[in-house]
Amino acid sequence: MLYREAGQFKSSYGADEAIFPIRQDRWLFAAALIVAYVVVPLIASEYWLLSILIPFLVFSLAAIGLNILTGYAGQVSLGTGGFMAVGAFATYKLATSFPDLNIVVVFILAGLITAMVGVLFGWPSLRIKGFYLAVATLAAQFFLIWMFNKFPWFNNYTPSGVISAPPRAVFGHVFVTGAEANSVDKYLFVLSAVTLLALAAKNLVRGRVGREWMAIRDMDIAAEIIGIRPLKTKLLAFAISSFYCGIAGAMWAFIYTGGVEALAFDIDRSFQILFMIIIGGLGSILGSFLGAAFIVLLPLLLERTPMALGFDVPVNYLSNMQSMIFGALIIFFLIVEPRGLARLWQIGKEKLRMWPFPY
Repeated sequence: MLYREAGQFKSSYGADEAIFPIRQDRWLFAAALIVAYVVVPLIASEYWLLSILIPFLVFSLAAIGLNILTGYAGQVSLGTGGFMAVGAFATYKLATSFPDLNIVVVFILAGLITAMVGVLFGWPSLRIKGFYLAVATLAAQFFLIWMFNKFPWFNNYTPSGVISAPPRAVFGHVFVTGAEANSVDKYLFVLSAVTLLALAAKNLVRGRVGREWMAIRDMDIAAEIIGIRPLKTKLLAFAISSFYCGIAGAMWAFIYTGGVEALAFDIDRSFQILFMIIIGGLGSILGSFLGAAFIVLLPLLLERTPMALGFDVPVNYLSNMQSMIFGALIIFFLIVEPRGLARLWQIGKEKLRMWPFPY
């Protein structure tokens, strides 16, 4: 089979610990990048770019952030939507207060501001964990949304409370926000940002920091005994997770929707991101992408399938059906394969390696 790896010998630790140690994985990743950067902008319509691919990429980034905190570090969080809101409103304040600041710098600064907020609300994780930590992050979710609605300073005193993205360019006349931006430029910008941040996260979780996170996740007392500092490790997980979620919220408000209010990042958004990593796979960067793709494409599939089969199903029935199928699939994955779609992909690769005698 094409996935056989016999003869691919590693002569150094660096080669053995590479992100893609198998040649076929490197080919697959390179092919995916070629399709994403070259083929998709040429053949995809504006609807697919703006309504399907960009939200998929933004959701993937937010799912990576939550997966770092929950999947790798074992800290349950229900405040993802609130941290996304911090990133969105911080970007708005920075972009309007410093109009000459490059949008890339604005996104990075907004992510850093969100990281500081994440550290603040992650401080109780030293004393509480599990269900109690989930309640603490849930309180952070409600507090942040209340704060953005209560104080009009965050939206520059607009009567509607909606923040609108001002036109900003990455360089020259290549705009990625505002009415001047076109769909291809938006897509390529989000794709580049998500690709770089996903590779950074993959490298991070494979190194010393990632091993410390997983040690805390598996048994925090044993991790402390062997010299891992719980407070530093947990707060670092909250900071990096919030950084990713903040940039995802900024891209959601400024690139995807162009204008948003605080209620767009309510508790439903937090649960939506949580469901992505449950279905995609906890503790897996690939699982974040698979879960986001599942969540984005499932409503589209459920909407188009009855029409393709010639059935006239009312919209309210479709909405209820989506919720039922969504909940059933979450229960299915929790029972049958708790490690999600990423684990199924891993099992498939192992079978290909053993072909024609798969176990």
